[in-house]
Amino acid sequence: MKVKPADRTESVREYYFSQKLRQIDQMRKEGADIINLGIGSPDQAPPAKAIEKLTVAAHDPGNHGYQSYTGIPALRSAFAAWYARYFDVKLDPDKEILPLMGSKEGIMHISMAFVNPGDEVLVPNPGYPTYSSVTRLTGGNIRYYELDEGNGWLPHIDKIKDSGIERVKMMWINYPHMPTGARARRKVFDNLVRFAADNSILLCNDNPYSFILNDEYLSILSADGAKETALELNSLSKSHNMAGWRIGMVAGHSEYINAILKVKSNMDSGMFRALQEAAVEALESPAGWYEEVNQIYTRRRRIVEEIMTILGCSFDSSQTGLFVWGKIPSTTASGEKLVDDILTGAHVFLTPGSIFGSRGERYIRISLCAGEPALEKAKSRIKSFLNEN
Repeated sequence: MKVKPADRTESVREYYFSQKLRQIDQMRKEGADIINLGIGSPDQAPPAKAIEKLTVAAHDPGNHGYQSYTGIPALRSAFAAWYARYFDVKLDPDKEILPLMGSKEGIMHISMAFVNPGDEVLVPNPGYPTYSSVTRLTGGNIRYYELDEGNGWLPHIDKIKDSGIERVKMMWINYPHMPTGARARRKVFDNLVRFAADNSILLCNDNPYSFILNDEYLSILSADGAKETALELNSLSKSHNMAGWRIGMVAGHSEYINAILKVKSNMDSGMFRALQEAAVEALESPAGWYEEVNQIYTRRRRIVEEIMTILGCSFDSSQTGLFVWGKIPSTTASGEKLVDDILTGAHVFLTPGSIFGSRGERYIRISLCAGEPALEKAKSRIKSFLNEN
């Protein structure tokens, strides 16, 4: 190329799933019937009222212009009511909530708003890879903190302190946790907020999985003093089966929200109003709607746990979220090899835990985002493949 890309592009690589989906696409072109159990893209429908509202609102000529960078008041109020109802957190819809085009966007906005080159950012290992890639893109220095099964995949705060945190500016947490499905308890959040406050660290909880196979809704903002030192991201992607709609939010102290808005307002021109109006309907869904969605995930989970057992993996049956996280047997060389063998031999795509960090190398993850017939077929294929080999 005559024009060299910016140096920051050298600090990150193409997302694992982007590469793997290309491989799967090529295999399908060659005639293979691939069952994808790797990605957490909900396959159930969003709330019917949200779809109806989107259709009606999209026909209104007045809804197609530029929108406010802070979202329509009705959407901010709906997010506030949602948090009050399920998380017992009071938020000022005018000052403490900023709608986003998905919470993944928020990870970049928050990092750009608060991380200077050279600032250290605490990132979980294992954890969502975007925390690391965005930190690199913004010039921050990653400080991984290790999570392990023996501690319930929760942070060892004392170990983090002992490692030296003088240059740490921000810390990412993600509970319910992805990829392990671990839950955080209120005491854990209280301790994390106290730690962040004592050390002038911005604590960011990425919280999109609260409603999936989980009966205890917790927000970091419910901890005493949290708004002084914490932010929370949430989205409708998982909770309302609206991943492709790209609707999320960040909540916290008004001064933090204003800093994020400075970045966001220079990167987009507002969310399509019809989407915002539909999101209001989704957020007003009754508790029974979430229960029906989870009944389906519960049935699917039983099959996925059977697949894990066939693979010889151990797993925690109390984990939450859209996946089952399992530890591979000691006789298996690696999670990556197991996943590749299953893909080429059984035409079923699973996810190796190594993409979430070194602490995930002896694990694999299986998504619940496939119907029961597909899961049963995947189970049969994997069983036949292992029996033949």
